[in-house]
Amino acid sequence: MIESKNIFTDLFIFEMANSHQGSVEHGIDIIKHMAKIARKYNIKAAVKLQYRNLDTFIHPDYKTRTDVNHIPRFMSTKLDYDQFTQLVNVIHEEGLIAMSTPFDEDGVDWCMDQGIDIIKVASCSALDWPLLTKIAITGKPVIISTGGKTLSDIDKLFNFFTHKGSEFAFLHCVAEYPAPKERLQLDFIERMNRRYPEITIGYSGHEDPNDNIVPMLAIAKGAKILERHVGLPTETIKLNAYSMNPDQADKWVKSALDAKDICSTKKENNKYISQEELDSLQSLMRGVYLKRNIKQGSEITSDDVFFAMPCNPKQMTSGEFVEGITASKDYKVNDELHEKRVETNVNLVRSVIHDAKGMLYEAGIALGNDFEVELSHHYGMKHFRQTGAIIINIINREYCKKLLVVLPGQKHPVHMHKEKEETFQLLYGDLYINIDGKDRYMKPGDIQTVLRGEKHSFTSSKGAIFEEVSTTHILNDSYYEDSRIRALDPIERKTILKRW
Repeated sequence: MIESKNIFTDLFIFEMANSHQGSVEHGIDIIKHMAKIARKYNIKAAVKLQYRNLDTFIHPDYKTRTDVNHIPRFMSTKLDYDQFTQLVNVIHEEGLIAMSTPFDEDGVDWCMDQGIDIIKVASCSALDWPLLTKIAITGKPVIISTGGKTLSDIDKLFNFFTHKGSEFAFLHCVAEYPAPKERLQLDFIERMNRRYPEITIGYSGHEDPNDNIVPMLAIAKGAKILERHVGLPTETIKLNAYSMNPDQADKWVKSALDAKDICSTKKENNKYISQEELDSLQSLMRGVYLKRNIKQGSEITSDDVFFAMPCNPKQMTSGEFVEGITASKDYKVNDELHEKRVETNVNLVRSVIHDAKGMLYEAGIALGNDFEVELSHHYGMKHFRQTGAIIINIINREYCKKLLVVLPGQKHPVHMHKEKEETFQLLYGDLYINIDGKDRYMKPGDIQTVLRGEKHSFTSSKGAIFEEVSTTHILNDSYYEDSRIRALDPIERKTILKRW
């Protein structure tokens, strides 16, 4: 059996459906072709079947009818339980994940009896509550296609499977076969990722099998699962307009992997910048040169310099220059300026503010105009990125509301309050809080109350924004464990900003 943890991420689904043509041997051939592709690209791949107990799924009066859509195809390609079991065994033998879409309750039973790893909910069944209820109680991971479903419908599905405790994922899908490009609406993948941030979102495609731009765009929009119909054409078997042959499936996988490589950031929680990129930009930058002779110890102003290419190693760039630099040596006309920009508290504060505003923008948190910003720098601004926090004071009446921004890797030291009781709710990022020696990891939405007299500290690995709701904030009600902090006047360890 496949472990369900992270089973959805980076999953490729090859949907066989009726492409087995009612033949176990043909179905096995398809599975083996898909297994070759999976091994070639070392991907996590699933082959998906479709289960219907046709003895009961179709009304007795309609089984022989040829004028009702789908029924003749279902009946002519019928496989029984034992034949599907053979296909599932081959899927597992080939090292693939076995999936099935059950369209009735008997199909769910087959999934359980045969050891199916993931159960798929088809778009046409996504509001079939009796079927969904049976699927949910299996405890199996579930992937739900959302073709033809409104946002309200998808919200209902999200809440249903969440309340059932299911591990589930959504696939954006346009249930037209084939689906025209102008109706694919891939932007909706981004919206689903924002609306359901804890759920894996993917894309189930029915477009032209030769179109590999669409899966690349789906990856760029945030799809972590890709699904396509596959088949194996022969002299007597012709594929439909939305199913891929093995060669097309190979190119589809390759395109998706290329898109993943193109889109993925190369450094955790930050943008990777290569030395080649830096060297390329350096070769185009302007350096700072002297217009006149300058003596050591003299102040250098903008009237004393000019900016020009090239900018050589260790030379100050035009962007680094500020008024009032002190010359550390004598300079002659046209010499390169080799000085370091002095970091002031103003520079440090400005840098921190820019980072905090960026985090708030990324989290989608709007502050309005009525607030006060407090930089709490317990060991000075030079050490703020290691120790401190940005406190945004919003309301302070009988109740108090603040937002706290913790930069990546920043720690807030151990302290307590005698008068104030406070409750934190994490809105964005990750937060590690310690209360009286007990650690707790918080994720967005988690709530933690800190009682009067409880010693607490917090830190974040990737950065955090959390809301603090408390009783009235009282000046000098923070008692720090570190004697060095206690010795400071609050004004010495805080910078107050009215606007930023």
